[in-house]
Amino acid sequence: MTTSTRLYLITAIILLVGMGGAVLIYLTPENASDSVLIRQFEQSKQYRHDLEVIGGKGNVLADEFCRWFEGLWHGRSLALIVACISILIACGLFFVAYHLPSE
Repeated sequence: MTTSTRLYLITAIILLVGMGGAVLIYLTPENASDSVLIRQFEQSKQYRHDLEVIGGKGNVLADEFCRWFEGLWHGRSLALIVACISILIACGLFFVAYHLPSE
């Protein structure tokens, strides 16, 4: 078995496992681990006001960014990230295997 053939096989395995994992993550229901009261408080005007008083507008923007970034690692957005990463890795390996000199 040549090196390029092995890389093609590894590429196919990465695609299958990555896409299968992404589908599995996409189909599993999300758990509501946070309390509804905590989420309501964190979205309230009083919470935003307190953040702004303590750290200014930058603190409010940092809090929003952290919540957005934290949300990427749950549910359907995580499935999309797993699918994209597996496609990128598979494309990179395919490119390397395609451009290997023949033995």
